[in-house]
Amino acid sequence: MSMELSEELRGWIGRKRVVEEDIGIGQVRRIAGMLDMDPDTFRRGDALPPHWFNLFFADATRQSALGHDGHPAPGVILPPIPLPRRMGAGRRVEMPGQLRVGDAATRTAEVLAIVPKQARTGFITVLTMRHTIARGPEIIATEDFDAVYREAVRAGEKSATNTPVVAPVQADWTEQRHLPPTLLFRYSAVTWNSHRIHYDADYSRDEEGYPNTVQNGGLTMQLLLDAAWRNTRGRMLGFSARLTRPIHVGDTITLRGARGADGVVRCWVADSQGFQCGEAECRFGDAA
Repeated sequence: MSMELSEELRGWIGRKRVVEEDIGIGQVRRIAGMLDMDPDTFRRGDALPPHWFNLFFADATRQSALGHDGHPAPGVILPPIPLPRRMGAGRRVEMPGQLRVGDAATRTAEVLAIVPKQARTGFITVLTMRHTIARGPEIIATEDFDAVYREAVRAGEKSATNTPVVAPVQADWTEQRHLPPTLLFRYSAVTWNSHRIHYDADYSRDEEGYPNTVQNGGLTMQLLLDAAWRNTRGRMLGFSARLTRPIHVGDTITLRGARGADGVVRCWVADSQGFQCGEAECRFGDAA
């Protein structure tokens, strides 16, 4: 497969799309319930945890514009990259502000880069998007998000994964979370995510080569960041995060974190076998 970027894909670089969102009390309380928090503790005007911005601004794609995998079809929302499998990989985020319940806000999504490359697991293309969250002229957050597009799995083969690495166990805090199907269902409903690997076991096994339905990486990172937020004083100012191995629905994960110098917390997630599946570095400052 060619490593050269087509003229059509080059034309997508720099394109922007704006999504408007009202940060309504009903949506906030549904999110809180999904995360096992008391929904009634949230009131209009309350500041939300800074990293919750990513639970809003879903693209309202028409049903007829969905592709076979449940994502919006190539070219509808994102560039028509000619590889069939897309997964989130990494994020680099700055959060100078916080959303409040009742805000009217926007997310501007910009295509920053499209980079084809040869990886250990096969030919891939990395799409980098920049998301800018704003309340009027005020910037709430900026996020550079990487998605990896991969080749199809050959019939009868398994999806390639990175070599397993045993996660550290020395930490300042530890939490465990079970991942039942109902949690993933509610997260998918909140974020309007219809990727079939998260709910269609036959599709996940037969067409993408996984042994079971796959945990949403965004939910994994949400749980890890929530744990860091609960276990650290001050306000989260930014973070970088990346996923390294898939986790499957029904697993029990372990979330751990270690506090470092200058308000930096390193945290990671391990599956039930003890293998590291993702990590994040969070920066905290004085509470607002």
